[in-house]
Amino acid sequence: MTVSFALSAPRCDDFPAFLEAWIEHTGAACIADLGGGANPLLSPGFVARRQLDYTVIDIAPAELDKGPRQFRKLCADLGARDFAGGEEWPQFDLVFSRMLAEHVPCGRTFHRNVRRLLAPGGVALHCFPTLYSLPFVLNKLSAEGLSDWLLRRLQPRDRFQYGKFPAYYSWCRGPSRRQLQRFARLGYEVLEYRGYFGHPYFEAFPALDRLERRMATRLLARPRPLLTSYAFVALRKPGAVAVAVAADGAEHAAGAALAISGPTA
Repeated sequence: MTVSFALSAPRCDDFPAFLEAWIEHTGAACIADLGGGANPLLSPGFVARRQLDYTVIDIAPAELDKGPRQFRKLCADLGARDFAGGEEWPQFDLVFSRMLAEHVPCGRTFHRNVRRLLAPGGVALHCFPTLYSLPFVLNKLSAEGLSDWLLRRLQPRDRFQYGKFPAYYSWCRGPSRRQLQRFARLGYEVLEYRGYFGHPYFEAFPALDRLERRMATRLLARPRPLLTSYAFVALRKPGAVAVAVAADGAEHAAGAALAISGPTA
C-alpha cells in the first residue's frame, strides 16, 4: 500500500493521467465510468485506440442522454441498498469515479456495490473532495439553495452540461487510519491513497487565495489526513490475477500492493 500527499492540481486535473496510468499498467480492457453521465472521462479516441469495452453508469437517464452515443450506457443507483446489477452487466477489470462519491448518501453501501461490479482482482479508482476542507464543510452544512448560489459565484460553469447535485461526503476523507480500515472491512485491498491539500475556490479573491496556498504548503510539510481537500484512492478486489505490472516495470504477484507513479501535482 502506498500513502502519499501532494498539493492539489486545479479541479483535480491530474486524475485523468492517474486513471490512464492504471489502465496502461494493469492492462484493463473492460472498464466502467461510474457517474460519468453527461461527461464521460475517457474520450472516444482513447477508448478506440486501446480497444476498450467501456460502459458509462449513471443514476439519471437525462444525464446519460447528454453523453456520447457510441458508449454503452447503463442506468443504475449505485447507492441503493438492494443493488445487485443485472445479467447484462459484465464484471469489470477496472471501474472509476470522479466527483461522484460525495453525492452518495451512504459511503459504505456505495463502495460495497462498486465491489460487486468488479471481476476478481479488479481495481476501483475514485477521485473525491474530502472533509474537513473548509469549502466542503460549508457546502455540507449549507442549505442546497445557498450552496448552489455560492458555487455559481465562485466557479461559474455550464449549468446544463455540469449540473449541481446534493453532496453528503459520506466516507469522503483523506488517508486516515480509520478510512483505511473501512475499506479493509469491506474486503478491499488498498493499493494507493493520495491526499491533496489546497483548493481553487478562493481564486476570485487574491488575498484569500494566497492565504489558502500558504496553508496548503504548510499542511504538506506536516500532513494531516483529516485536512486534505481531495483524495485519489485505488482499491483492489482480491482474486485470481496472476501478475500485475507496476509503472516501474516490476512484476508483482497477486495480492501484492501495486504502487503506480503518477504526475506530481
